[in-house]
Amino acid sequence: MAFTELLDTLGGVGRFQLLYTALLLFPCSLLACHNFLQNFTAAVPQHRCQERANSTGSANFTADNGWRVSVPEDQHQRPEPCLRFVQPQWALLNPNATVRGAATEGCEDGWTYDLSIFPSTIVTEWDLVCDSRSMRDLAQTLYMAGVLLGAAVFGGVADRWGRKAPLIWSYLQLGVSGACAAYFGSFVAYCVFRFLTGMTFSGIILNSLSLVVEWMPTQGRTVAGALLGYAFTLGQILLAGVAYLVRPWRWLQFAVSAPFLVIFLYSWWLPESSRWLLLHGKSHLAIQNLRKVANLNGKKEEGQRLTEEVVNAYMQSESSVGRPSSSVLDLFRTPAIRKVTCCLMVVWFSNSIAYYGVAMDLQKFGLSIYLVQVMFGVIDIPAMLVSTTTMIYVGRRATVASFLILAGFMVIANMFVPEDMQTLRTAQAALGKGCLASSFISVYLFAGELYPTEVRQMGMGFVSVNARLGGMAAPLVSMLGEYHSTLPPVVFGVTAILAGVTICFLMETRNLPLVETIDAMEKRAKGCLSQDGEKSEDMSLQPLAISSHIKETI
Repeated sequence: MAFTELLDTLGGVGRFQLLYTALLLFPCSLLACHNFLQNFTAAVPQHRCQERANSTGSANFTADNGWRVSVPEDQHQRPEPCLRFVQPQWALLNPNATVRGAATEGCEDGWTYDLSIFPSTIVTEWDLVCDSRSMRDLAQTLYMAGVLLGAAVFGGVADRWGRKAPLIWSYLQLGVSGACAAYFGSFVAYCVFRFLTGMTFSGIILNSLSLVVEWMPTQGRTVAGALLGYAFTLGQILLAGVAYLVRPWRWLQFAVSAPFLVIFLYSWWLPESSRWLLLHGKSHLAIQNLRKVANLNGKKEEGQRLTEEVVNAYMQSESSVGRPSSSVLDLFRTPAIRKVTCCLMVVWFSNSIAYYGVAMDLQKFGLSIYLVQVMFGVIDIPAMLVSTTTMIYVGRRATVASFLILAGFMVIANMFVPEDMQTLRTAQAALGKGCLASSFISVYLFAGELYPTEVRQMGMGFVSVNARLGGMAAPLVSMLGEYHSTLPPVVFGVTAILAGVTICFLMETRNLPLVETIDAMEKRAKGCLSQDGEKSEDMSLQPLAISSHIKETI
């Protein structure tokens, strides 16, 4: 397209693009910290009922064995976390003694926590254990509900007010709400501010990706889009290091939130997308931004030669694509696009629920939670490299389907690995999570290629909402483990396999040109368009004439 060639004229992938991409991807890394933050701030340490105040009436009573008088042992000879004896059982101070049939009750006087690893968490501060343990998952579900609402709000705002304004606001909202979650002392306030923090997720991710792609020439877009996935993965590894150094949950919450206040300040320097400015009749501001880009890329003379005529030529080429759809119903009106939308709804929901279901409960693996977080992040990197390679040389459909089905079987198979083989269980789960992360990145590109230009943004936003619903459902599915330990992995594994099978019903898009309209999409589905993407005369956008005009002008 003409604008892409204009960017090439102004330096291509130059200093501006590299600096701009780095400044946008750095906050995305920190954003990943918030997504998985409750692995540490909501960690559940070993706990048992508080002993009775009058349970010290024996000469054999010591600090080490005193709990045996008040708290029964479980099958692993550890104190029961949610029960205590109604009356102290002094006979249990003798190591060889046993008591059967003694009456028990709940933890009427609170709990005692092992604070050797986690000095404080939201669990220890508000006693989110035993009958209140579901509150821990509820907090994460509310965070995901914020992500869902943010996807609906910030998508429309970005179309009306530009990419930069909602991005800057999201930085400020995340920094303030994250810090407030660390400051206020009630669980309700914590949930409210975590909800507000979740809202900023879509505002940052969607607008950062749009700005990176819209300022990047064609030859750099694939790599720039992939870097977003790697930035998110590196953020998970960064979280493990920060959480290891900063153990109290309030300080950890503040440590990953405060940097966004600094990011908010430098984000004012980031220029608005010139593509958006041109499409909204703000060619004067677009030219100013393009000249700044030219100066940074060492193409000052080319920037000074930009005129309204060049910009108007670009606007003419863009407007010929067709006006964006104004109704979500357009995603279901015709057979081909209805098939794509329905399949992608299943895929995005299933991929998301399985991904967050595996990644949000690291304590179940028994190893150090910091080590598990690092393993999960490190495995993502080679997995994404493999998926990127197969996307290029094999195809989108086969890549996404294979990774999803493989991940599903790994999650299910992990149920049959004995709990004492912790390293194997963790490695297998990490590999499954890496496959899910790779499929997430791949299906994002696949969906963008499947939807025609006139409804691409709406389609991507709609299926993204389904992904957020999956993220909300993941903690709720984890609660099923209270009834039977096999239920969560079965649900997560089956949904991933279902998504992999569903992908097989979609058209392969590797090496095919993007379609511009719903009509063109329907014709391609019926075989009216040739495989090399040749179009009829009435669908031609005539980009060559516009490109030649721009070259002659500059």
